[in-house]
Amino acid sequence: MRKTLFGVIITLVVLFTFKYCGDKKEDRITLQENTALIREQVKNVGKLVVTEGHFSEVYTHKDSENSFFGFDSEKKAIVIVNADVTIGYDLSLIEYDIDELTKTLRIVGIPEEEIKISTDFEYYDIENGLVNKFEAKDFNEIKEAVNTSLMKKIEASDLKSNAQNRLVSELAKFYMLTNSLGWTLEYNENPIQSPEEIEQLKL
Repeated sequence: MRKTLFGVIITLVVLFTFKYCGDKKEDRITLQENTALIREQVKNVGKLVVTEGHFSEVYTHKDSENSFFGFDSEKKAIVIVNADVTIGYDLSLIEYDIDELTKTLRIVGIPEEEIKISTDFEYYDIENGLVNKFEAKDFNEIKEAVNTSLMKKIEASDLKSNAQNRLVSELAKFYMLTNSLGWTLEYNENPIQSPEEIEQLKL
């Protein structure tokens, strides 16, 4: 009787051990698959152009120079500038860390926005002074002045805030992914508990 009972106990222990090891192996495979999926999703994101804008500006350039004869020699030009502006993020540069032990995706760094300005210059009423002529450096100065003016307009516009709102929408996809897999998404060491919390992030 004792031998039979002992045999039953040994059999149960062996079966339990096999089942436990099998479950652990299955859990480990699932964890690895989920980790690989998260890595793939993060790496697959590329450059995201989130906002586009158009600016037009009329710029008057004047430059006076004293001549050898004691009178001013002024050169001037009217420049019409049309500029297309895009603001985007290279999401492939997101810095992140995956903690398999706690099943956590930590976003530790988001790249700065990339501002690209494509300008078209049209010059009108170019007037050279008697001895003060337009040179290549003058046109370069005009372009620099126009770009500086455009950057001020971009800063004063809502393009950057719109871009950040679009970025937040993309980050919400990471939350949906991690949440569906039973993982936690963190940003700046703060767990994200809902899509609404992503909208309140300070990027």
